[in-house]
Amino acid sequence: MKVLLSAYACEPGRGTEPGVGWNTAWEMAKHHEIWVLTRPDDGKEAIEAELERNPNPNLHFVYFTLPIFGSLWRQGGSIAFLIHYYFWQIQAFFVARQLHAEIGFDLAHHVTFVRHSSPSFLAFLPIPLIWGPVGGGESAPAPFWQDFSLSNKVYEILRSGIRWVGERDPFARIAAQRSAIARATTEDTAVRMRKMGAHNVEIFPESSLTNEEIVRLMACSSNNTAVRFISMGRLLHWKGFHLGLRAFALADLPEAEYWVLGDGPDRHRLEQLASDLGIADRVKFWNRLPRNEALEKLGSCTALVHPSLHDSGGWVCLEAMMAARPVLCLNLGGPAVQVTDETGFKVDATDPDRAAQGLAAAMVRLANDPQLQLAMGLAGQQRVKTVYNWEVRGHQISQLYTDVARNAQRQSESIAS
Repeated sequence: MKVLLSAYACEPGRGTEPGVGWNTAWEMAKHHEIWVLTRPDDGKEAIEAELERNPNPNLHFVYFTLPIFGSLWRQGGSIAFLIHYYFWQIQAFFVARQLHAEIGFDLAHHVTFVRHSSPSFLAFLPIPLIWGPVGGGESAPAPFWQDFSLSNKVYEILRSGIRWVGERDPFARIAAQRSAIARATTEDTAVRMRKMGAHNVEIFPESSLTNEEIVRLMACSSNNTAVRFISMGRLLHWKGFHLGLRAFALADLPEAEYWVLGDGPDRHRLEQLASDLGIADRVKFWNRLPRNEALEKLGSCTALVHPSLHDSGGWVCLEAMMAARPVLCLNLGGPAVQVTDETGFKVDATDPDRAAQGLAAAMVRLANDPQLQLAMGLAGQQRVKTVYNWEVRGHQISQLYTDVARNAQRQSESIAS
């Protein structure tokens, strides 16, 4: 089939949004002929270099950006970024309409951003639209706000407000209503998409790993005997690393260590918390490290502690599972979809105290039961290989394309008769 993808963020060799855009396009081009709408600003050079190394005649990129403001929008922060994204989506419709007149697509697929509260104007094309997976419907439970600073609370209020406005945007609602199928990263987002009018919603996480990443992460796994927990990522309030530190103090494992990899605005607060809890001598803060070095650190630890409060995805959880490390997370958002009872611990997120106690209990179990750690690590590797593998995902999405096109053809024939 001839398929049109919208991927505002798209770049090979990257994780998160750019990786979703690239890997979806690359895998789909193994099954269909793909045209990708994207920006030249960030990924074009890397895309062209990758296509020169690995040509793919089924994969075509159409680059465009807004003819106004140039790159000045980058200086305006998150709000300017969202405004630029919105107007880029409008422009994408006009580019897509012209392409469709020339090529005649069988269907369209909105890939990135993975954001349910912004419209995809591809819904106005006379072909079926697959919307997502998209996320963003997750929120930090109210009891956890007690640990937030004033600026953290302002951030959460603004985030919720922007989402509330976006969900009531008539164009976002039209995208939801006209989608042949809408895919949500979590049930939280699925509920919101249904309220926007999406009639056929599925849970389908956006995160996966390539075969190359899988091989690299398996090589990072080590037979470490030291008890050491690790948290990785930007040090932001909603990542919940403060809960990990509180849990580590409650676990009271004198010979254990806790490593925190990354940097961000919460660094000083977390360092102070470790001191206040009396565990500063057993907590090691690393700055942001090169990827290979960070993965080596991950592979030398007992388990990943990732108590995020509103993650749609949770790429680091998949990386930990592939490195044969159990994952300790809250029963919230994307990590709760990825992690099972066989691959880690999903802790009740009723309130911060209970969450910290649950995480502490999981730390103690793993510290005292190396065989459980090993079993969970192997189960995690198997889960990623069979569920969160981009090649596997590619076959699943390709089958979805076939099903959607077939249903559209039946509806067309029914109307004609």
